[in-house]
Amino acid sequence: MTLNSPVKPTLLWDGECAFCEHWIQRWRKGIGEAIDCRSYQEALPEFPQVSAAECAKAVQLILPDGRVYSAAYAVLKSLALGRGSGRLLACYEKSKLFRRFAEVAYRFIAANRSWLPQV
Repeated sequence: MTLNSPVKPTLLWDGECAFCEHWIQRWRKGIGEAIDCRSYQEALPEFPQVSAAECAKAVQLILPDGRVYSAAYAVLKSLALGRGSGRLLACYEKSKLFRRFAEVAYRFIAANRSWLPQV
């Protein structure tokens, strides 16, 4: 398997999810051109280091150096790269309690995203 690395950070998201699309549109306003946001359905063949099953469960952030981040970590890392402020990312990386809370919250949202846009 050849690992492909993007030229700039690439966030893979579920292009079939209305909730995901809503949040990606909001993030794009904040991160500008710093990160390439693409649906995994379209971009997955370019990145064999991640599977469709992983992408269906959580967003995947692939960095130019080949590192891959998933779920809450991917969200916080992408926001830090895009906005230049890494306060939440620093909390995630330094605090086990914050990291646990962020991942549990992410899993809850991911599991319930089908009805969240109507709330």
